[in-house]
Amino acid sequence: MKKIIQFAVFLSFGYTGLFAQQKNFQKLTTVFEDQDHQLTGVAVSSSERVFTNYPRWGEPYRYALVEVTGAKTSVPFPNKSWNEWNGTGDKMQHFLCVQAVVIDDQNTMWVVDAGSTQPSQDNDKGQKLVKINLTTNTVERVYPLAGATDGKSYMNDARIDTQKKLAYITNSNEGGIVIVDLVSGKARQVLNKAKVTQTNPSYQLKRNGKTLLKDGQPFHIQSDGIALSPDGQQLYFKALTDNSLYHISTADLNNESLSEAELEKKVIFDGKFTTTDGMAFDSKGNLYLGDLEARKIIRITPALKTETVVPANEELAWPDSYHITKDGWLYISCSRIDEQPQFHQGKSERKGSYKIYKIHL
Repeated sequence: MKKIIQFAVFLSFGYTGLFAQQKNFQKLTTVFEDQDHQLTGVAVSSSERVFTNYPRWGEPYRYALVEVTGAKTSVPFPNKSWNEWNGTGDKMQHFLCVQAVVIDDQNTMWVVDAGSTQPSQDNDKGQKLVKINLTTNTVERVYPLAGATDGKSYMNDARIDTQKKLAYITNSNEGGIVIVDLVSGKARQVLNKAKVTQTNPSYQLKRNGKTLLKDGQPFHIQSDGIALSPDGQQLYFKALTDNSLYHISTADLNNESLSEAELEKKVIFDGKFTTTDGMAFDSKGNLYLGDLEARKIIRITPALKTETVVPANEELAWPDSYHITKDGWLYISCSRIDEQPQFHQGKSERKGSYKIYKIHL
């Protein structure tokens, strides 16, 4: 009998330990939270400095880009002046509406400024890509994007190819990819309003079984998520409000002799997976995405197999952007977009803070 009891205790401990390991693996660790201001992006430097950004979508609004200094504290970055914009002055010397922050494999920061949230007749909304040196904490260069976009364009997310010295930025309002030559500063847009950069108009993004409506119509956003393969040879992208994933070789994407029609034929459809905002590759070629409808995190293996990384969890309130560190930490920002007033007859349904989490892969 004693041996039976010992065996039972062993089994109990074993299962408990296994459950604890699984629970710890799935546990989200809070890095930063902001009760008042809606954040969207996250980026982590090689020395583990954490940054986030705040689009100018409404009130309350304070800073565009900050460095996290504590669980609930931050400071404007790179300084307060860049974060002060009153509607006048040089649009290239201030952040207007920062949509994304990215740190590349050379530890350089890149900031996507969508510019004024209002359409512009002259196309110069102040849209730009800003390069920041994280050693000196100073702006090194500003890349104006007005020549490649129009007054209705909305620059959303970016990936940087440090070998080719190119930046790729999604246009989520009209659909398209802006390519910036980081040496010359030349910017051009490709796949603009192409079918592959448009959301499927028949797809309806849902939460808790209900279609997400904006102004009484199903919510639609064009090309948004973007990810560069570890070898820099393939660029993946997708519209936010459907589940189709595409990629194209960067060699084709940068071949200026191809017409738009020829270029679109080079795009490869990978399949239907999930609705996600941001995307990120790890060093092994796994692509990480969110599931906005189920509030979970998945990854797509190089063999296009879907695996769950974080199961359905209400803490993942609109997983927005991602950063994967070299030592295997996945950082996730949650912007609670689907709880905002514009989707609920003007009344906020926000149930918590805007947060940044991390989990070890």
